[in-house]
Amino acid sequence: MKYVCDVCGYIYDPAKGDPDAGIPAGTEFKDIPDTWVCPICGVSKDQFSPVV
Repeated sequence: MKYVCDVCGYIYDPAKGDPDAGIPAGTEFKDIPDTWVCPICGVSKDQFSPVV
């Protein structure tokens, strides 16, 4: 499942991960460390919502 940043609209796609932040492809959103932040605007994980 993809998640979207409520602030800037960045979409976290588990199939791609976030390699620049050390999150490998295939990492589910729930498995990302709580210290991870949006690579675009810098907000925390709790500012993301599931894409429906």
